[in-house]
Amino acid sequence: MMTDRRLWSYKEIAAHIGVQTDTVRSYRKHGHMPPPDLVEGGKPYWYADTIRAWVARRPGNRRARRDPKD
Repeated sequence: MMTDRRLWSYKEIAAHIGVQTDTVRSYRKHGHMPPPDLVEGGKPYWYADTIRAWVARRPGNRRARRDPKD
């Protein structure tokens, strides 16, 4: 299995989960995200695989929780 080693900033994470960039910053500020895989020039970055794993296990994950309605 290949791993995705691309580094994502707040912008890419926000696009991936469908929220505003500031929402992702707020998640981190409140401790709702994993620690960054890399900090460069004071800016945090996460590997795409790190974020995908976090999204899969985070509370309120719409994709995992989706149930069919009538």
